[in-house]
Amino acid sequence: MATSEDPAASASEAKKDFALERYRYILQQINAVNENAHRFLAIYQTLVTTLMGAALALFVGYHKWQIQPATARGGVIGLMALVTVVAAFTATLIVVGALAWLDYRNEECDITDELVGTGFRERPRPSNLFRWYETYVLLFILVSVVTMWCLAGFFLLPAMR
Repeated sequence: MATSEDPAASASEAKKDFALERYRYILQQINAVNENAHRFLAIYQTLVTTLMGAALALFVGYHKWQIQPATARGGVIGLMALVTVVAAFTATLIVVGALAWLDYRNEECDITDELVGTGFRERPRPSNLFRWYETYVLLFILVSVVTMWCLAGFFLLPAMR
């Protein structure tokens, strides 16, 4: 006697298996997005430290290197512009990562609502913006760039005569 499987039960089991694999993938992506924010901050800090070091070296050494003050000021401004570009790029990557995280978390909630039960996993709320470390990373980037421009504008550039 041949055993026959119920096609509906088989399809339901396949759907659950697929949902479980998708859930694992989503959790993996959420983890990757979280790790990327730390990487982007490390890249920002490294590049900005290097660029500001170059600006300070130019400020300290332009007389010794026989560079005209106007050219040295232009170099400092150019390095500051690069710092601003790096900051904007880093901020963009962090914002895109946060939006991706929100999307993955909503998809995670959709899967758990369907397989476990509605409300099993609470959906992310944008009102929790001040609890996200990305918010403070973005504030740090903004404050650091504004501070660097102010310090360059008030101290470095006027002293280069």
